[in-house]
Amino acid sequence: MSNANSQSIAAIPVQVIGPIKITGPTVDGDVMVPLATFETPLWPSVKRGARVTSLSGGIGANIVSDRMTRSVLLQASDIIVASALEPSVRARQSELETVIRGTSRYAELLDINFRVVGNLVYIRIAIETGDASGHNMVTLAADRLIEWIVREYPDFAYVSISGNYCADKKVSAVNSILGRGKYVVTEVTVPRKLCRRYLRSTPEKIVDLNIKKNLIGSNLSGGICTANAHFANILLAVYLATGQDAANIVEGSQGIVHAENRDGDLYFSATLPNIIVGSVGNGKHLEFARKNLSDMGCAENRDPGENARRLAVITAAAVLCGELSLLAAITNPGELMKAHTSLERS
Repeated sequence: MSNANSQSIAAIPVQVIGPIKITGPTVDGDVMVPLATFETPLWPSVKRGARVTSLSGGIGANIVSDRMTRSVLLQASDIIVASALEPSVRARQSELETVIRGTSRYAELLDINFRVVGNLVYIRIAIETGDASGHNMVTLAADRLIEWIVREYPDFAYVSISGNYCADKKVSAVNSILGRGKYVVTEVTVPRKLCRRYLRSTPEKIVDLNIKKNLIGSNLSGGICTANAHFANILLAVYLATGQDAANIVEGSQGIVHAENRDGDLYFSATLPNIIVGSVGNGKHLEFARKNLSDMGCAENRDPGENARRLAVITAAAVLCGELSLLAAITNPGELMKAHTSLERS
């Protein structure tokens, strides 16, 4: 770099994959998805998943919840005072909502959780953030929350703007249970003949592998709501292509694959409770990100939050495509390594 103010751009190969057919209240139609990655086998793998799911009628997708979280940490004079804070603040919920709403025209308090450890009080707030991923928005709301509590409750003192009960960019049980970002559920039913022709596998083999690898294997490893094969691969590829905070793949990689044999056909579902994406904000101003978001239909003149939710659904659908294709490949001995060898070492 020539000087302290100059910037360089890391060049990462990008391919646009699709079309991915999606059905649901947020997205209904075919979408092309840009994937930025150095792992070149990811492109044909997701493309194969996109093809077979489209021929199967498309991927059903729905958003269960939409929220960004931050936890603050305060210290009380003693445990009696610490324990009394939650009921008192809940009784003044309307005042707290006014404090949060005053930080942004999009910020709306959705939920608040308290945990007391000794004389420490961890408060986790969840808010709406419009089309932004919401990191700065929720942190500003948390900052104002601290100011309000310390002013209204003199027996409390500031410890940290983030108490790790958020939990930001860390794998945690709280995120998998309460959600952080967009909680998206996707599903598809692949007919047996398409499973054989395009995935070169059977519903029975894929269901069996999902149980033994994703469920039992992940449990054996001590994974926390990470019953999947490689959610992070596809998440990172979409995040990098659309200007997202890539570190959020940590909590985003949590999620569960569910597969069933339904009368000889394959029912396949991917649930991602922590997709953290936005269509505006830092990173999205870059030319490549703006173009990719526009091409995906995530930069339209919609109601606040609709573009970001559309992006989350598209991301989740791409994850399902990649997960389905990889699991199918692993059911065949040697197929995975053969693909990597031919595509990465040629």
